[in-house]
Amino acid sequence: MPRKAPEIVLNAEQRAGLSKLSRSQTVERRMAVRAQITLFAADGLQDKQIAAQMGLSAQTVAKWRSRFQSGGLAGLSDRDRPGKPATYSEQTNRRILAKLDEPPPKGYTSWTGSLIAQALADVSDQQVWRVLRAHGIHARRRRSWCVSTDPEFAAKAADIVGLYLNPPNNAIVVCVDEKPGIQALERRQGYLKYPDGRAITGYAHEYKRHGTTTLIAALETATGMVKANHYNRRRRIEFLDFMNDLTAQYPQDQELHVILDNLSTHKPKEDKWLAQHPNVFFHFTPTHASWLNQIEIWFSVLWQRVLRGASFLAAKALRQAIDDYIAASNAHPAPFHWNKAQVGQKQLRINYAD
Repeated sequence: MPRKAPEIVLNAEQRAGLSKLSRSQTVERRMAVRAQITLFAADGLQDKQIAAQMGLSAQTVAKWRSRFQSGGLAGLSDRDRPGKPATYSEQTNRRILAKLDEPPPKGYTSWTGSLIAQALADVSDQQVWRVLRAHGIHARRRRSWCVSTDPEFAAKAADIVGLYLNPPNNAIVVCVDEKPGIQALERRQGYLKYPDGRAITGYAHEYKRHGTTTLIAALETATGMVKANHYNRRRRIEFLDFMNDLTAQYPQDQELHVILDNLSTHKPKEDKWLAQHPNVFFHFTPTHASWLNQIEIWFSVLWQRVLRGASFLAAKALRQAIDDYIAASNAHPAPFHWNKAQVGQKQLRINYAD
């Protein structure tokens, strides 16, 4: 005598949910089929009848009738499958990372994914790269850094940062430096058009030189205003000429605190100019720490927005482009904002409000 299929009894909520699922156009087709099997079973149809009506095998119908009987609506979902066993273990990953601490094979100066795989013998290139990517490691990337050896680093840095965060009352703080040898390069520029209609701008690697200019600039830390002059050379005489122009723009009785690097033209043994300007105070960054001078960040902004990839037919055009940018940015000045964050040890972060 054939075994009778287990009876399916639905309450109103279950029937409504299964009916909605069987008619849905957004769920996977297999889920709609399983819902319809359950509805037919609840209406009293046997497995062979349902199979014949839906074009399925009786075994498939019996499976989903049983799954609903034991697990309800949740039983109609696919069960988690373990999948293929892992080819590599955590121990393999540690071996890959440990290999980076060893010297590379003779004839090579650095490890690559292929070299690591060859050295381990039982690991594929793809697995090596997966592990390196997971840890953010670039085998051939090299970073550089400049560590200040100035024995007075802490005191000098604190002095400069103090001027940024808490300047003296009624005083002006400016950052001054030179950007020498800015080249006026004439580049071959134009548009490249792709077959699909897209077009991009670009320039060829060829260029002509049309002279250089040396820019000396001062950045007011409180306002973001920039004052600059162009010169042909970078000497003490050009620096003092710029400082004379700069100080002439402020009242003689107003304190002017100037942040500078340790260039020899900035700090002679006997500074007669400073003696003649008692309201001006020079503050020098620590050795190998010119990044403390905010004008360096402004020079980077200038490079990104004006100089990179630009083409100039003469040094005069280069100087005019720089002056135009300074005038435009001074129309809507934005100072740099300094703050500190705890990342291992105290570091300074600089944000440019644009």
